[in-house]
Amino acid sequence: MRIARLCEALGVARGAYYAWDKRPESKREKRRNALKDKVKKEFFSNRQIPGATKISKQLSSPEHPVGRRVVARIMRENGWKSKVVRKYKATTNSKHNLPVAENLLNREFTAERPNQKWLSDITYVATDEGWLYVACTLDLYGREIVGWSMGERMTKDLVIDCLKQANTRRDAPQGVMVHSDRGSQYCSRDYQQLLARSNHICSMSIS
Repeated sequence: MRIARLCEALGVARGAYYAWDKRPESKREKRRNALKDKVKKEFFSNRQIPGATKISKQLSSPEHPVGRRVVARIMRENGWKSKVVRKYKATTNSKHNLPVAENLLNREFTAERPNQKWLSDITYVATDEGWLYVACTLDLYGREIVGWSMGERMTKDLVIDCLKQANTRRDAPQGVMVHSDRGSQYCSRDYQQLLARSNHICSMSIS
């Protein structure tokens, strides 16, 4: 009954469907299914860790190369996603000659009112397309994220855009202590100039 309804909806004769369903596998389909079985075996026998690049190298030979894109397509179609644990990636570089600010916050992670103390930091997210960097600004009063920005590169623009958004969302408050690490992004001239124009107070951790 379901086949009949499907054929009717698609405007296909049932006889044509059954003829298609019973047709023998083509050579191309056989090769594709054989490769799919090999990819599946390689993937699950290695605890679902290897990705398309590694699997294609393992299955390739000089006589029969296996393309990474073909393996990636098979894995994507079957929902086989690598569970590889990505290595830690540093988000800031404090080894520079740029001026740094004093640690005015001094680990006093409390605030008596909104827009008194903001914390800013950069983190990262591993995606299928590579690393995605995220800068966030948190108001210590209420622990609310008041600004954020994302980008494929960890540049000063990332923290500048984050601070601009925080200023906009909080209606340009004055005299906020903005605390961060001593990364080159936060020590950059453009970021420091933005802090000064916003009448904010810069504070940086010792390390």
